[in-house]
Amino acid sequence: MTAPKNPSRASAIAATLAFAEAFVAESDGAEAARRRADDLGVECISTGVAATLTLLARVVNARAVAEIGTGTGVSALALLAGMASDGVLTSIDAEAEHQLAAREVLTAEGVPSRRVRLIAGQALSVLPKLTDGAYDLVYIDGDPLEYVEYVAQAQGLLRPGGVLVLHHALWQDLVADERNEDDEPLIIREALEAVLTDESFTPALLPVGDGLLVAVRN
Repeated sequence: MTAPKNPSRASAIAATLAFAEAFVAESDGAEAARRRADDLGVECISTGVAATLTLLARVVNARAVAEIGTGTGVSALALLAGMASDGVLTSIDAEAEHQLAAREVLTAEGVPSRRVRLIAGQALSVLPKLTDGAYDLVYIDGDPLEYVEYVAQAQGLLRPGGVLVLHHALWQDLVADERNEDDEPLIIREALEAVLTDESFTPALLPVGDGLLVAVRN
């Protein structure tokens, strides 16, 4: 049987999104980090999200970045690829085992230890200890049930012109359904609303990966 010449709209959208996600190839280091994530059962950002993180870090010439959720280093490599050569990434994760894997990946990629400060701990305990107004970019990929608190902390950490990036902003396509009152989509909607109504941010919601909220600190 001959396949139809015109795919359905849904198939076309899926193909377009897949094309966009794979548009920028990943480094060998990112692939190694993904393999470690598979071994540890850690969820990774998509390749499209990684490319977007690199772009955003490059756009603001980031020298100081705070990351909530280290994982095995996929996002760290993406951020570092866009940061200034003397930039320092501060990455927070409650799982020390994940950070150990991330450090091994970063070391294998030749990233100097002085460029990545890994802090094992609960983000809401660590973030208040960081310097206000000192960060060019804050990337959030931690516990979605704490996203509202993360956004509030990020607002203070970012310098004017700094960028807030929140991963899982569409949470498995459930955030857009206002009838869904599961904990994760509900809290994420609250976090999105907090940024949208905060006059100190200029936001945009990007349908890349599981969704990225990107907002510039005015």
